[in-house]
Amino acid sequence: MALKIYEIFHSLQGETSRIGLPTVFVRLTGCPMRCTYCDTAYAFSGGSNMEIAEIMQQVASYGAHYVTVTGGEPLAQRECRDLLKALCDADYDVSIETGGAMDISIVDPRVSVILDIKTPASSECENNLWTNLAHLKAADEIKFVICNRADYDWAKQKLTELQLVKKCPVLFSPSHQELNASDLAAWVLEDKLPVRMQVQLHKVLWGEKPGV
Repeated sequence: MALKIYEIFHSLQGETSRIGLPTVFVRLTGCPMRCTYCDTAYAFSGGSNMEIAEIMQQVASYGAHYVTVTGGEPLAQRECRDLLKALCDADYDVSIETGGAMDISIVDPRVSVILDIKTPASSECENNLWTNLAHLKAADEIKFVICNRADYDWAKQKLTELQLVKKCPVLFSPSHQELNASDLAAWVLEDKLPVRMQVQLHKVLWGEKPGV
């Protein structure tokens, strides 16, 4: 059983509540979405086919406990669910980063789902699969990438309208080099939002490039 893999690498988790933890990233090739702020467009194509056993061997070589499956959009490959199960069976602490347009009900319940709800400025807002919210667990996380004040107001409305903080932790992140992080922090504090404000640690440390 093979998947198209763009890269497998060891780095610090740059986002979510696991920020700073040494993590193995398995990046799958391909994505059906075209967000305006996408920072992994290089993974839309390329990579190589790898059997799950081969992926597991490479992951194990790094000796890390945490594994993040990402993309692209990892759930666009049907075999991703089998990879997630294999990683969980091997006793890794597994998370998946998904763009929110694919059905997450197929994901092994042992996996922490990081669900990216697309804002209007992403140009992919209409592709949010809102039924995914019913499948979220307390161990999952919702992420909004905020591009501007209009995005912030929209996300704030969804936060209340859908009672998102009752489902799982919610993250607000400024779009890199598009929204000043201090502006977003000020808005969150002013409105006393019950969200986690985050910046992308890996970009602070190493810039915007593959393999970090």
